Amino acid sequence: MYSCRSFVSAAGHCTSLGTSSWAAPGEVTEAVKVAIDGGYRHFDCAYFYHNESEVGAGIQCKIREGAVRREDLFIVSKAGEKDLPLDHSGLAIPSDTDFLDTWEAMEDLVIAGLVKAIGVSNFNHEQLERLLNKPNLRFKPVTNQIECHPYLTQEKLISFCQSRDVSVTAYRPLGGSSQGVHLMDDPMIQTIAQKYGKSAAQILIRFQIQRNVIVIPKSTTPARILENIQVFDFELSEQDVEDILSLNRNLRLATFPIAVNHKDYPFSIEY
Repeated sequence: MYSCRSFVSAAGHCTSLGTSSWAAPGEVTEAVKVAIDGGYRHFDCAYFYHNESEVGAGIQCKIREGAVRREDLFIVSKAGEKDLPLDHSGLAIPSDTDFLDTWEAMEDLVIAGLVKAIGVSNFNHEQLERLLNKPNLRFKPVTNQIECHPYLTQEKLISFCQSRDVSVTAYRPLGGSSQGVHLMDDPMIQTIAQKYGKSAAQILIRFQIQRNVIVIPKSTTPARILENIQVFDFELSEQDVEDILSLNRNLRLATFPIAVNHKDYPFSIEY
């Protein structure tokens, strides 16, 4: 997800099912059906995940069954190469257009009734401020989707976004196994999980919820999908939240190296 490419259909849910990086045919469809039955109503998708048809199949199946109505679902997508050609740096945006021009095109989608709201992804605070101060801005971004987990707590950026009435959506909230990082095995996370009788994933999700951050964990395992939404029956203490925040390493797992030299590369400043 590159800066200013995401658009969303609504806003308001705290937890979501992430749908990136699923490869097995049919796997995502089954995961979506399990998620809907389990209470999920927010699905984070993208054209360049190459599985939106499977997401749609799962949703349509549950609508036909009467398990859910379309208007109850919060479905996120992002522009991909079919919609915005890749430039020389591999970004899904024409090289002769900046993100503000793209924002105007996205505003047109709202006016046309094709989406209900629009947001951004991976914006640093300078880019977000630039957008919010855009002359004749017709629609504010409802969210800024950013990588966020205890090793990258993003406190300054979250505070900035929320002070501007822009929600924050955390992707990779459970960390990941790249760069040898195994966040859920962190001793502090394990200790807190044992204290509450919860899984490490549930602690990491609850941590974000208590920061008023939307969370989009992903899984294709039915038991884990259901477990990841069972986070509303407990609350972390203030000390536990502070202890988790103390784990920050400013460790970014999604660095998009192909885009480092792009004029809008967002990670060249502190936040």
